Parts: sequence; C-alpha cells; structure tokens
Amino acid sequence: MGELAALTVALCWAIAARMFRVLGASFSPLSLNFWKGLVAIILLLLVTQLLLPAVQLPGEAYLWLLLSGVIGIGIGDTCFFQALNRIGDTQSVLITETLAPIFTALLAMVWIAEWLTWQQWIGIAIVLVSVDLVVKVRRRTDLHLFAPSGYVFAAVAAVCQAVGAVISRDILTTYPALDAFNASLVRLTGGLAIIVLLMLLLKKRWLPVSTQPKQMWRMFALATVLGTAAALYLQMVAFTHAKAGVVQTLIATSAVMSLAVAWAVGEKTNRATLGWSLMALVGVAVLVAAGQWSSIGH
Repeated sequence: MGELAALTVALCWAIAARMFRVLGASFSPLSLNFWKGLVAIILLLLVTQLLLPAVQLPGEAYLWLLLSGVIGIGIGDTCFFQALNRIGDTQSVLITETLAPIFTALLAMVWIAEWLTWQQWIGIAIVLVSVDLVVKVRRRTDLHLFAPSGYVFAAVAAVCQAVGAVISRDILTTYPALDAFNASLVRLTGGLAIIVLLMLLLKKRWLPVSTQPKQMWRMFALATVLGTAAALYLQMVAFTHAKAGVVQTLIATSAVMSLAVAWAVGEKTNRATLGWSLMALVGVAVLVAAGQWSSIGH
C-alpha cells in the first residue's frame, strides 16, 4: 500500500505540475503556494471535522508535525523556487530529486533506525539514475544557467524534504491512531505559516492577475485538489506503510510520470526518454519487490 500510494503521489504531481506551470503566469510563486495551501487546508478541515473521529495526540506530536511542515513544505519549497530562478528547472529538479531520496534514507537510518536492504538500495539507484537521464534528455535544448547559490538552494531544498519526510514517518509510526488526513492538515498548516510570513516580509502580491479569471480559478481548483490535498494525503499514507527512503524515491518518478501525461495530451517523446522511463519502471519493480521480501522476512 505504501509504495502504491507513493507512485500515485508522483502521478498527481505530474498532472498538477502542468497546470501549476500555466498558473505561474498569473500567480507569483509564493502567492500560488499560499492559495493552494489555504484551499487544501479548508478541504482537509472539512474531511477531518465532518467525516473522521477526533484524534487525541500529545502536544509534542503536533509540534513535530508542524515542524515537519515548516521545514519540508515552507522552507523546502521556498528554497526550490529560489533554485528555479537561479539555475533553471532542469538542474533544480536533477539536484533536488536525486539528493532528497538519498538524504531521506540516510537520515532515517540515524533518526529512526530504519535500514534499507541491499535490494532496496539497488532499486533506488536504478530509479534515480533513470529519472535523472529522463530529465536530461527532455531538457537538452534548454539554456544552461549557472549560479553557485542556485545549487546551494537546490541542495537545501533536498535536505528540507528529507527532514520533513523522516519526521512524518516517525510520528505516523509512533502514533497509530493518527490518520493521514489529520497528519496532512497539521503539516500543511506549518508550511502555510512560513509562506505567509515570507509574503509579509517580502511584500509579495497576494492576488493573481489574469485576463480569464474564471478559467484560471477552475484550473487552480483542479490542480490544488490533485497536487496538494490528494498528493499530501497520499504521501502521509505512503509514509505510514513504507520506509521513508523508498517513498521519497518513488515520488521522484513524477518526472517519468509526466511523460505519460504528455503522451495522453498528444505530445510525442523520443526513444531515449522512453527507454530510460522503462528502466525507471524496472527500478520501481525492484523497490516494490524488495519491500515485499523485507516484510515477509519480518
């Protein structure tokens, strides 16, 4: 279940990314982050208050989840946006999506004594190499930007993702009564708090500017449901049932999932990207199979 949830997160992000890219013409990065976070919190509040029983946890658990959101969503996303502005999307995605799973796996060993099997490490290596090559092949014609600070921001974003992932995994496994909806709500609240603070400090524009507001808000609603509310919920499901390093690696396949989305809307792909995408699927199969072997062994 954990691996399947992580792959679904990757698909949700791949679909939502195309819409968020279009919405970027109307929203500033921080305002887009603010509005999608706010709407997702409202949706999660409706679910947790109307459909689910109340969850009683120690205050310490809520504080850790808030910290996870502050670091993983608030600071991590902001650093990633800074990297995008300095070195472009190709290098930013390559660095962040390569380092985040590795940092997550290593941090999980130190923080919660969660060890991966050698088969899972092989699966992670296959997936990450394949994803990196898919991104490189697809973006080969992009203008290459170089700014040392951009690489630092991308690396910091990866560290923040890893810290947020491991804290979430720790809390979800420590408190079985905590469901993925409530965990997502608390994490997102922490992330949104930092985004609001940054918008106030940097005096960013709050409202979007668009010549077609109705169409823009419809696209925004769909992208937010898929890319924020559903994706964050499924991410918490994944962390509940699978190791943090495995989850972070499978989520990194969103770059490969985007190929399927592009094919669905009629875009063509070349043999190189198709070949490396298939290799990434081999890595996914190895990871899932290794997870099954590990659970049987225990």
